[in-house]
Amino acid sequence: EHIREVARNHRMTPIIPRKSNSRKPNVDFDDYLYRLRHLVENALARLKHFRGIATRFEKLARNYKSMLFLACLFIWCKAK
Repeated sequence: EHIREVARNHRMTPIIPRKSNSRKPNVDFDDYLYRLRHLVENALARLKHFRGIATRFEKLARNYKSMLFLACLFIWCKAK
């Protein structure tokens, strides 16, 4: 509950589902935003499989962006 309050104090919308055995209901829970959050978390998890991305091997921002673009392209091509 503390994390939800901190997020609200910083003008964020907490998309944290409660446990299934919780007595408190999911009052502010938005199912659509949760699906989007899930997609973002999955994309970041896939990107972490690339060692150069996970360890920030490239120190220059332009090189890191290029590696990030290539990793995203590789993931996209693999999904098709």
